[in-house]
Amino acid sequence: MHHDSAWIRDFMEMVEAATPGEPAFHQAVGEVIPSLDPVLEKRPEWRKARILERLVEPERSISFRVPWVDDAGEVQVNRGYRVEFNSAIGPYKGGLRFHPTVSLGILKFLGFEQVFKNALTGQPIGGGKGGSNFDPKGRSDQEVMRFCQSFMNELFRHIGPDTDVPAGDIGVGGREIGYLFGQYKRLTNTFTGVLTGRAVEWGGSLIRPEATGYGCVYFAAEMLGTKGRSLEGVRCLVSGSGNVAQFAVEKLLDLGAIPVTMSDSSGFIHDPDGIDRDKLAFVKDLKNVRRGRIHEYADAHPGVEFHATDRALDHNPIWAMPCGAAFPCATQNEINGIDAANLVAGGCDLVSEGANMPTMPEGQELFREKGVLYAPGKASNAGGVAVSALEMAQASSRTFWDRDEVDRRLRAIMSSIHRNCLDAAEAYGRSGDYMDGANIAGFAKVAKAMMDQGVV
Repeated sequence: MHHDSAWIRDFMEMVEAATPGEPAFHQAVGEVIPSLDPVLEKRPEWRKARILERLVEPERSISFRVPWVDDAGEVQVNRGYRVEFNSAIGPYKGGLRFHPTVSLGILKFLGFEQVFKNALTGQPIGGGKGGSNFDPKGRSDQEVMRFCQSFMNELFRHIGPDTDVPAGDIGVGGREIGYLFGQYKRLTNTFTGVLTGRAVEWGGSLIRPEATGYGCVYFAAEMLGTKGRSLEGVRCLVSGSGNVAQFAVEKLLDLGAIPVTMSDSSGFIHDPDGIDRDKLAFVKDLKNVRRGRIHEYADAHPGVEFHATDRALDHNPIWAMPCGAAFPCATQNEINGIDAANLVAGGCDLVSEGANMPTMPEGQELFREKGVLYAPGKASNAGGVAVSALEMAQASSRTFWDRDEVDRRLRAIMSSIHRNCLDAAEAYGRSGDYMDGANIAGFAKVAKAMMDQGVV
């Protein structure tokens, strides 16, 4: 790491020994700890109170069996989880991920990130994460409903509007949130704000579907603003084609940028003319309604290249396309050292993360070295959970804000996260470093709350 010291090495060894087989979690912790060196120098009482040791241990982890019956009448068995990481500043808050790669280690990395991200939003929410190794791909609506109902039959005991408020993530969109909420309501006989990302007709918030993608682009605009620049006319690479990627592209178009790529697990499309509003509407229908694969975009639009995923490659060719800015919105660890070098070589000097931890440590190192404006996900993708907190506020008070009101609040929150990152970096001698700034600002808020609440 960029500023190693003996205590950091000892601490990381302790974490790795205590949590074998959880590399993504070790990576997430290893990304935060070095940033905190100067903070713990200034606040020895936080070290004495073992704040860090308490922070890396979730308050509670739940794992459970999820049996369900598929359309062929066969019994299927999956595993469900909820990791309730930290509730020092509010109820646990964080998404549910349905994907075959879901494991305790992946959810601990996501939950740990979420603690800092949620603190950065300035909203009163703690950090958690959950999900299942269930794969919704290729499953019928009926199968997804039966799975969601079985999943909620156990999860409902552990969540609630003032305890833990889950949301969506990879594999969990509006459809899944609907089935989960219906079952929670039936089991508890309550209509509360227990899940966010709900449809507006039953307690959701306007701008919630858009918030993560929009926020990620607003953050990029804020970073460019410090250099007197804008996104106007900038060629942008976007990975992913789910919720975050779709609305990142939409907001890039609003700000005059030229998005040229989108992807899914099967490969990516490169559209040199730019993905315009009509083409984006095609992607939304393809992904949200027809649930098809991204190559269909290339089939339907002349001059577009489709590059199929090649698992044998040691890099991801999407990041080798020339661009001015990159928005990784697919999944963790999608930009390695080679990809980062390719981005820089292709003219990229801004990376704003829509996904969680998409850039590997060697990529982050290179961005720092080359002076790339680099926004870590815990800052740049916090718009989603920030608007979830606004959704919770509307649900609690039974009120409903219009689009402009929520969008205005989202912009203001992203602007204040940007400012807080820069201020924290400045205050601790790491001027202009968004990664250190985000880690320090989030940590300081949680640490103070934990100190005030005693050893719990």
